[in-house]
Amino acid sequence: MSYNSFGHVFRFTTWGESHGPSIGAVVDGCPPGLALSERDIQPFLDARRPGQSRFTTQRQEPDQVRILSGVFEGKTTGTPISLMIENVDQRSKDYSEVAAAYRPGHADYAYDAKYGFRDYRGGGRSSARETASRVAAGAVARLVIPEVTITAWVEAIGGDAIDPANFDAAEIANNPFFCPDADAAKRWEALVDSARKAGSSLGAVIACEATGVPAGWGAPLYAKLDAELAHACMGINAVKGVEIGDGFGAASLSGEQNADAMRPGENGPEFLANHAGGIAGGISTGQPITLRVAFKPTSSILTPVETITRDGEATDIATKGRHDPCVGIRGVPVVEAMVALVLADQKLLHRAQVG
Repeated sequence: MSYNSFGHVFRFTTWGESHGPSIGAVVDGCPPGLALSERDIQPFLDARRPGQSRFTTQRQEPDQVRILSGVFEGKTTGTPISLMIENVDQRSKDYSEVAAAYRPGHADYAYDAKYGFRDYRGGGRSSARETASRVAAGAVARLVIPEVTITAWVEAIGGDAIDPANFDAAEIANNPFFCPDADAAKRWEALVDSARKAGSSLGAVIACEATGVPAGWGAPLYAKLDAELAHACMGINAVKGVEIGDGFGAASLSGEQNADAMRPGENGPEFLANHAGGIAGGISTGQPITLRVAFKPTSSILTPVETITRDGEATDIATKGRHDPCVGIRGVPVVEAMVALVLADQKLLHRAQVG
């Protein structure tokens, strides 16, 4: 079977293809009585929307969401919430060459190998277009966790990272890169422009922090909170790596260096460090939850790359059409959405188990 759903108690299913008439999500398990309208969802979709600068794909999609079910008189009813976003700016003719040959690094060959058939128009379900549905569902999830604040930003593009000393959260919304370092944002303009003009693409690293998560969410062993977050973020199109807390960096520390030392505090322990990223033993500690997500360069590029046709013949392919020179830029709202979806689910699971 094909897996298109995620979550346990708070669960969502996405549907639709990049060049179909519309895409959307069905959110199930949302508690009743929460105020919800399109206005609560639209700002997050606007942040992910393509065509807002020269640094993203120029596909012009308004991404206007419609709530089709699960809301009555402005409040959730506890029944499935159906969300729909129309596709209005498809150019399927741009993918005529993709129909005959595989884009290296893309899902083209893997989909063909699995199903023996694929929707080559924009990649179908493998397109980053699908993530708009996740962002819409994530906006609903945020209503379940009002005590939590989730903020993500781009930490590096093409190997050029921000300077932590220049971190300014207010800067994230002031530039097209979701960058908290104004100096880095200026450098990235030239970096991404150069890749775009060369017909190439760049990868990116997104960092995310969730504050306000109380101690106790998650579960030991097979439902660890960090495992659920990694699962959620690894499922985002183009993601190839996820770190929780110090991640791989923890492997180079000694035990005492990696320890999140504690002292007595007024409302529980006071932590002196957060190498674990706010999660120990798969359960939240009450500290900020931190993670980093690595996005690979966009596979659809104008630079010719060696490949094969569906018939197994050698050829080169240069992908026409409108594509992100750095798909990680628009991944910021998507990472936030997936973190929100996991935390909403874990809050309800925690309540179900311990009251």
